[in-house]
Amino acid sequence: MLKTRNADHAEESAEVEVLFAEAAKLDAISRKIRASSARLGGGGGQPAKDVVRPAFGKTHSLQIMNENIDKILDAIDKMLVPSEDKGREERIIRAGPHPDGIKEYLDSLQRIDRALSQMSSTNLRINQQAIGDFNELLSEGSSQLQALFRSILAENLQPVEPLHYLVKKIPFPILQQEKASKLGLIDSFLSSSTSRNISHSSRESPSILIYAELRGGYLSETLHNLSTATISTSKRKATGEIYRQGTSGIGTYAQAIESSFSAEFNNISAVFRRENWGSAFDATCRKALAEFAKTLREVNVHIKANLTTDCFLAYEIVEIVTNVGYRLDQQSGQLKLPFADALKPIRETARSSLAELLEDVRRRVSSMQTLPLDGSTVPITTEVMTRMQTMTMYPQSLASVMVSLGDGNWQSVASIHSTSTTSLPSLKSFDVGADSSQLLAHYIMDTIETLLTSLDGKARTLLKSKSVVGVFMANNVALIDRMIRSSDLSTVLATGGASAKIELWRKKGTSAYLESWREPCSALMDVQYTNRGARPPSGSHGTIDSAAVIKQLGSKDKDSIKEKFKNFNTSFEDLSSKHRTMHMEREVRSQLAREVQAMIEPLYARFWDRYHEIDKGKGKYVKFDKGGLSAQLAGLA
Repeated sequence: MLKTRNADHAEESAEVEVLFAEAAKLDAISRKIRASSARLGGGGGQPAKDVVRPAFGKTHSLQIMNENIDKILDAIDKMLVPSEDKGREERIIRAGPHPDGIKEYLDSLQRIDRALSQMSSTNLRINQQAIGDFNELLSEGSSQLQALFRSILAENLQPVEPLHYLVKKIPFPILQQEKASKLGLIDSFLSSSTSRNISHSSRESPSILIYAELRGGYLSETLHNLSTATISTSKRKATGEIYRQGTSGIGTYAQAIESSFSAEFNNISAVFRRENWGSAFDATCRKALAEFAKTLREVNVHIKANLTTDCFLAYEIVEIVTNVGYRLDQQSGQLKLPFADALKPIRETARSSLAELLEDVRRRVSSMQTLPLDGSTVPITTEVMTRMQTMTMYPQSLASVMVSLGDGNWQSVASIHSTSTTSLPSLKSFDVGADSSQLLAHYIMDTIETLLTSLDGKARTLLKSKSVVGVFMANNVALIDRMIRSSDLSTVLATGGASAKIELWRKKGTSAYLESWREPCSALMDVQYTNRGARPPSGSHGTIDSAAVIKQLGSKDKDSIKEKFKNFNTSFEDLSSKHRTMHMEREVRSQLAREVQAMIEPLYARFWDRYHEIDKGKGKYVKFDKGGLSAQLAGLA
């Protein structure tokens, strides 16, 4: 029992001793900590950061080195994988792409590209050989894809007959969906920066260049015959004949361009990425547009050589090409400027034609050596009005040209050339609100005014008789008025005071004609003396006793009345005869007859009432009674 108790006591004593030893260690550590704390925090000791910084810096450097070592090991691991796969990729690339295995071929190129990027990023000399090998494979693969792209695109690339599609109103052919998909897969690599950096120095991708070369040639050859037809049909007309709308092949040519270009844009949309649509479309259409521009330049030479008759072809081309360019721009966002550049020579000719036509009127009238002695119209009046009628068929193109020119700036060729098409429209361009119909109306009236002013001046120089001058001007005015009323000119000239201006010229012609009728009128004027007894009644207020009037006259007065009747008869018959021999438009003859009747009949009726008893009904001096004269006047119509 005692032994057991002593053993337990000894064990507990040993444990106590161990505890005391641990306590002593902790006490020693505590003293060290307090001492260190005192040294660190005390005013005489170094700051904590100066003590810790060396240890921290060393530890951080070791951490960076450890990370770099890990990265190098990872890079080495990654480098080994491509090197191991090089043989497999080389076999795929050397075998070349197959139309049915394009996806696998592209996957191989993409793996090579990724491996090349990884090796290039390590910048290890050991990789230089592998990098060169992979670059060679990429270059070869890009060349083979370009060749495949070209071969697929060249299949069934024969030009088509555009009239077949236009006449039947069917769309132009496009690439098959399967072919477009294959081309799109190839383009996905050829349009990448990797392919362009390796195989081509141009900013355009090789696929766009190949596509533009092949499909651009296809478009140009397809449209070539229409270009030739446009030139020949634009020139094929009788000399001096005004161009008739639609007789040139330009409408068909432009329609074929629009349809074929539209189909080509659909092809491009199926093959290329969206950001490349514009550049691909522009490059593909460039060759066909260059030929189109050349065609327009050649047609323009013909128009300028026959400006007075073929300026309407220029208006037609401006309208057609502007509309085609606008619609294609709406679809693709491209070609607006190329179409504008191609159209520029024609547009300039259309602008200059406005002043040239006015100058042609002045020049032709001025060069006239004779005018019809019977007062009939001259051919230039019909020609000028036919031009004006034809102009109403091109409202859109003339609106564009006239607004850019400015209201009234067509009066001289110099003013046309001083107004540049590249400048912004001036405020004068909008004097009539840029209303094309008003601008056209102003130009037409300026042309009519120029024609009538020139004819009036020439008639007063060449025609000695005022009556012939009056009939001549009245006939031309009537012809102008008739051609206005029988065409769309009536709508264009409905406002703006055109009818008032024409009426002014009609009155001017009538006044000139009536000048000659003043002579018989003057013979019907008499003198009455109010201081010689009661004045006989006249007019409607009473019946005149002609015998009583004659009885009051002296012998000299009676002789004077007889002479007046004789003079009237001679002059009236002479003028009536001339009236019947002169050529007058139907409405002119009736209108002038009414004017003469209104002028002569009242005067003669008054004179006859007073003095018809001068020859006691024998008809020697008084040749016409009132009814007879009225019949004679009516016969003038």
